[in-house]
Amino acid sequence: MDKTASAVVISEQDSVATATRHISAGEKIAVSIGSKAIELSVKDNIKFLHKFALKDIRKGENVLKYGGVIGEATRDISRGEHVHTHNVRSLRA
Repeated sequence: MDKTASAVVISEQDSVATATRHISAGEKIAVSIGSKAIELSVKDNIKFLHKFALKDIRKGENVLKYGGVIGEATRDISRGEHVHTHNVRSLRA
């Protein structure tokens, strides 16, 4: 497991993290969320500055990033899965 910061999470309510480097599918990483850290296996290749799910997100559920709603899941998204336009509908103007 890479001990350097692999992703950033701003709010403890966030359902996604933003990658601070390329993360390969199957890689196990630790993500700091407030004062705690979680470990998860990333399911897809995640490009630099792309998002991945910190928890299971159900279809229709809001996707939270940086403490705010950025979109709505268009299908179920599993923990560790890439989160992008293929599975989220933007709710931003």
